[in-house]
Parts: sequence; C-alpha cells; structure tokens
Amino acid sequence: MTRVDAAAPAAGASGSALMERAGGAVAAEVANGWPDARRILVLAGPGNNGGDGFVAARKLAEAGREVLVALLGDRESLKGDAAVAAARWTGETGPLPNAPFEACDLVIDALFGAGLGRPIEGAAADAVSAANASGLPIVSVDVPSGLDGATGRPLGDACVRASLTVTFVRLKPGHVLTPGRSLCGRVVLADIGMPEDAVAGIGARAFLNRPALWRDQLPAPSIEGHKYSRGHVAVWSGPELSTGAARLSALAALRSGAGAVTLLGQRAALKEHAAHLTAVMLREAENDWAEFLTQRRVSAVVVGPAAGPTERTAKALTEAIEAGCHVVMDADVFSLFAGRPDDLAALIARGSGQVALTPHEGEFARVFGVDKTASKLERARAAAARSGATVLLKGADTVVATPDGRATVADNAPPYLATAGAGDVLAGLCAGLLAQGAPAFEAASAAVWLHGEAATAVGRGLIADDLPGAIPEALRRMEERAAG
Repeated sequence: MTRVDAAAPAAGASGSALMERAGGAVAAEVANGWPDARRILVLAGPGNNGGDGFVAARKLAEAGREVLVALLGDRESLKGDAAVAAARWTGETGPLPNAPFEACDLVIDALFGAGLGRPIEGAAADAVSAANASGLPIVSVDVPSGLDGATGRPLGDACVRASLTVTFVRLKPGHVLTPGRSLCGRVVLADIGMPEDAVAGIGARAFLNRPALWRDQLPAPSIEGHKYSRGHVAVWSGPELSTGAARLSALAALRSGAGAVTLLGQRAALKEHAAHLTAVMLREAENDWAEFLTQRRVSAVVVGPAAGPTERTAKALTEAIEAGCHVVMDADVFSLFAGRPDDLAALIARGSGQVALTPHEGEFARVFGVDKTASKLERARAAAARSGATVLLKGADTVVATPDGRATVADNAPPYLATAGAGDVLAGLCAGLLAQGAPAFEAASAAVWLHGEAATAVGRGLIADDLPGAIPEALRRMEERAAG
C-alpha cells in the first residue's frame, strides 16, 4: 500500500482528494454506527493519518456533532496534504496531553497508520493508554495506532484496542493476522477512488482465503466417474493405542469427495479402526506399503497423525514420496525432522507429487526455528520456499503459502475450532482434495476454508469427531457462494 500511495499521483489521483475521501469514509462510519455520540474526540498525529482525522472532524462537525481535535505536536509542523486538511478545520484544536476523554462519547484514533515502524512513546503512548482505559468506543483510521500493519503485532506496549477500524483500498496483513485482527475490532474497507492502475501494477500475492480464489480448481464430481477416478487416499495409522487421529483424517478425506480411502497400519491398530469405521477400507501394511500405493492407484497420502516419530513412520513417508503420491505431512512427521529443514526439503525433492506441510506453530518452530521479527505470512512463505512444499501454518489466522510466494490468510475459523483432533481433520481434508486433482495451493486453501465453515456449522460444543460430518454443509456453503 505504501507503493500504491506513491503511484497514485501518476495514475491521476491527488493525495489531497484521496485524504478527503478517506476522512469522509471515517466520518460516515461514525455517523452511521454511533448516531447518539454527540461529542467526538479526534486524536490526530503529525502525518497523513492525522490529516484523515482532520477531515473526519470537519465532516462530523458539519453534520452537527461537537468535535475536538487533540493534536500531537504543533499545527505549524504539519506538511503536505495533512497541512491542507488541518487548514480547512476551523473547530477547536488542543494539545494531545490535554485530551478530555471524560467529556466525550467516542474517540477517533488518527495518530499513526500502517507505516509506523517503531513503538509509540511519550505523550502519544499516554494518549493511547488513556483511550483504552476510557471505556469509550474507538474508531481507528487505517490501523489501530501502535499496530504493525505488516505483521499484525503491536510494536510496543502502547497499542489502541479499537471497536472499529476503517481502512482504505486494500486490507493490510495486520488486519487479519492475530493479534491484530482482535485489536482492529470490526474492519471496514472503504473505496476512496484509488485508480486501479495504481493498484494493479503492484502485483499483490497475498489474499484473504475465499472460494473465489480456488473454487474453479476443485474438480466437480462427474456422472461418469467411479471411486478411483475420484481419487484414492491412503492414511498411515498410528499404533494400537493411538488410532483416533488417523481415523479423523481418513473420514475427512472421504467426506471431501475422495472416491476411496484406505487406512493402513498394524493388525492391532486395524482392530481398533474396524470397531469405528465402515466406509473407510482397512489394510494391514507391514512390508507391502510401497507396493500397495502403486498397485491400488493411490493418489494422495496422509502421514503423521499420531503415527509416532519412529523409523516405521519415516520409512512410510519416504516410500510415499518416492511412489510419486501427493503427500500431506502432519503432526509426528515434524518431530522426525526437528532442526533438519534441509533434509526435509531433500526428501520432498525426491518425489514427483505435490506436498503439503500442515504444522501448528510449535511444530513449525521445531523444524524451521523461531524468527520473532518476521510475520506469520513471511515465515510461512520462507518455509515454503526452503522446503519446496506448500506450507499450511495453522492457527486462528491460518496461512497457506507456496514456494513462488502466493499466500492466503484465513479469517473464518471460529474460536471453538481450537480442539484436539481438529488438525487431523484438516490434514485429511487437504489430502482428499489433492486426490481429486486440485493443485496443492488451492487444495490447502480450500481445506482451510471448509474446515472453518464446518466448525461454524457445528457451533459451540464442537469436538473434532463432529467435523467430518459437517463437511457436506461446508461444501454446500461453498456452492452457494459460487452460485451467488
């Protein structure tokens, strides 16, 4: 967005006109959302974010609200478009340290935008703390002041907790990555007339995870199809006392639309599976796993859920890669490769199928290490480039990234999805879509979105066992979006 703003004048949009529309969008959201808020306090910073605040102040005053601007620094120090916006404001302006929170009904936070690169200090930090403590609704301009727009993390101790954030042209990663999503409150994306030429030339590679991105890449069932033409998924089972995770993966793969799913493992484990499963096939696999993958036309494999970080698991994984299957690696696989990301990449390079890695944050750190300076989006992209696989980094803001830099960020996961076994379902869902012919990026992104929609369909009280049965409802919601 920094580059978009810089390209705007050459594309025919003046900064002053864009600021006027941005401030107007903020004022409109305040007017519509809080019709009874008569006294408005605008916290204005020394840059363009403050200029947006001055415009919002003027428009709200013109609409009959009582507005006070509390300015950080001297009015004479304002430059460019912000100075023009301040000059058009004829209402009351006071110093930021004297902001009368107790006399107001609502606060507009126009201190700092997404480009802030250091922690807020001094009078501005005091104002942020006072705003948060006031109990008043806070409407932030662009991003809550103190939030890093690229990472979604506060830059320091002082960060606004907004009720509503009004941003412009495109969302920033900080609006959807946690904890930024929570700090932003509800986010409104306002169209301020930025020329499309200024946006299109930037080549954005990160997207909100939505069906429009991947729906056309998911094969639809054909009336002429049969179970193997719809893809065969093999799931490697854990030992006798650890069978549940693999079973959840198998059920999810089958519910995703895969034509056949086989759970393979030791005889004692299969007895446990047989007590719970009917549509999923079972097969003992001690020495003929590789042969089975080839002879039974297995398209995709899940290895890892409760499999144990053992030589047996490592051998099954290696044989699946070398057989040319698409492979979803989850759970205990990441313990096998702890601190060995290059060995993981070397194994992946030996196969001809597509590979998806599905770690949570702890598993990701185990393999790829911890980088506290990079955003979740940046870390997932770097891991994808290093491993040569599509990386699905799980969480409330699950990121799917490819080696070429494409990425999606999910925002539809309900809080009750944080339950044991949910990740096993996600791995199976991803494998099922891979088996049907979806490319890895689209399969993984679709799996994440469907996973969230299935959880929402179940609602509070969700346990992982509920998720496979809710996948048809999630698929129905996907089809409704496509039709709409």
